[in-house]
Amino acid sequence: MGSTNEPGGEVLPFVDEHSVLVAAPADAVWRALARQVAGFRSDGTAPLAHLLGAVPVRAAGTPLDEGATVPGFAVAEAAPGRYVRLTGRHRFSRYALLWTLTPQPGGTLLSARTEAAFPGPHGRAYRLLVISSGAHRTMVRRMLRTVRRWAQG
Repeated sequence: MGSTNEPGGEVLPFVDEHSVLVAAPADAVWRALARQVAGFRSDGTAPLAHLLGAVPVRAAGTPLDEGATVPGFAVAEAAPGRYVRLTGRHRFSRYALLWTLTPQPGGTLLSARTEAAFPGPHGRAYRLLVISSGAHRTMVRRMLRTVRRWAQG
């Protein structure tokens, strides 16, 4: 798995990490995670990505394949069934979301680790709005529960 360095050598600061145990094998979890990420194309994320000036703004490729994009994220690195690193940026932040799948007795541990930089006063305000408010935590936990539900059938 690659380092936390972004293009240009920047290391993004750790924000948080959340995990859920999924009672399913890693390949089923991977398929459910791909479905979740593919949903970014049609779940209302695109208008928000456009409003924030997110890069990338459009979807292209097959979700979870290196080089694929969905509004706000590009697949920077992927090892199917093991991990995928999504990266992006917008007016107020540069960020990465690393999903890892770890085999466990009885299933797969799915973890979502967020790293992000929030430069300048507008970035600090955005961090308060999204991270400190708990909105980000709520959204990531909801995604984890959705992937678990889909993977477990």
